[in-house]
Amino acid sequence: MKLVKTKDETYTLYSEEFDECYHNIKDGALSESLKKHIEPAFLYAAKKDELTILDVCFGLGYNTLTTLYYLKKNNIDKKICIISPEFDKNLIKNLKSFDYPKEFDPLKNVINSLSKNFFYEDEKVKIEIKIGDAREVIKKIDKKIDILYQDPFSPKKNPLLWTVEYFKDISRIMNDEGIITTYSIAASVRFALYESGFRVFEREIEGVKKQTVASRKELPLKEIDIEAKKRRSSSKSLRDRDFMNNK
Repeated sequence: MKLVKTKDETYTLYSEEFDECYHNIKDGALSESLKKHIEPAFLYAAKKDELTILDVCFGLGYNTLTTLYYLKKNNIDKKICIISPEFDKNLIKNLKSFDYPKEFDPLKNVINSLSKNFFYEDEKVKIEIKIGDAREVIKKIDKKIDILYQDPFSPKKNPLLWTVEYFKDISRIMNDEGIITTYSIAASVRFALYESGFRVFEREIEGVKKQTVASRKELPLKEIDIEAKKRRSSSKSLRDRDFMNNK
């Protein structure tokens, strides 16, 4: 793992295994989490006192930690349960020494608990890191999910977390008003979401690249006409069968 400084002066890591950074360097690690995941998720999520979030995958924990930072900064009083699969146990164990942004300074006790125990809980927040294959972890989740941060390595590097079959597993555990946020704008990803029963929207916001948001419900965003896109595109949704032999 190589430490990399991003545009907003926060740090990420470069993974040699996947030949990718954990975050978009040009967007910034903190900015990407905040603008592409947390802000749209809470803007469009169901107005409930308790929310269950699936953070795929935990990685450096930016999405989970930025969620806590965002809630406190905006005085949002909700109970939050975050479930996050992660295959790299050693990465989690070393997060206590990672150079996080100053915004996370009040969360050092959370970071230390997650790094040591893969778990944190207080009266408002519960976080569980599930070590293992994300696909298998998701199949065992017995709660309905309100928000999904779809944030694994890219479809080119980690395709099995972007297939139609994967999103169908997600669909089975999502609430009817659930929100999916992702940085990917690939046609194959949008097709897979659509074929799994989701409406697909595009969101643009100043300071970061445009993104995809998906839900079963209507959102006040530009909805993409997937059928029209399919007629014009040579791209296809990803399928498990195309990659299982390479797993």
